[in-house]
Amino acid sequence: MLFLTFGMVLTHAQSSCSELMDMVTSEGYGSTYSSYSSDAISQVTFYEIDGDNYSTYYFAIVRFKSSYTDYIYQVGSRTKSNYAMNYLQSAGEAFWKYIQPYNQNLNCAPN
Repeated sequence: MLFLTFGMVLTHAQSSCSELMDMVTSEGYGSTYSSYSSDAISQVTFYEIDGDNYSTYYFAIVRFKSSYTDYIYQVGSRTKSNYAMNYLQSAGEAFWKYIQPYNQNLNCAPN
C-alpha cells in the first residue's frame, strides 16, 4: 500500500509536495544535520523509505535560513553520506553539490 501511495504522490508531485513531505516525515525516521554558521542552510533532514520489491526511496528536506521554509528533494542513495562529510565546511556548498542536482525529480523546490 505504501508503494502505491508513493507512486501516486510522485506522479502528481507538483500539486502534492506538502502531502509528500508529510508522508515522508510520518513514515520514516530522519537524520538531521543542523548548520548554525551557514548563511543559507538552517538544516537538512534525510529520510529513507522502504517500498515494495526491495526498493528504497531517499529524500532530503531542506530548510533555508532566508525563509525558514522546508523543501523536499528525492535524492540518491549516497547523498546523505556525501552531505554529512562536507556540510561542516560549508552547508551551502554541500547543498549545491549534493542535493540541488536532484531539484527536478519532484519539482518541489526553487531553482
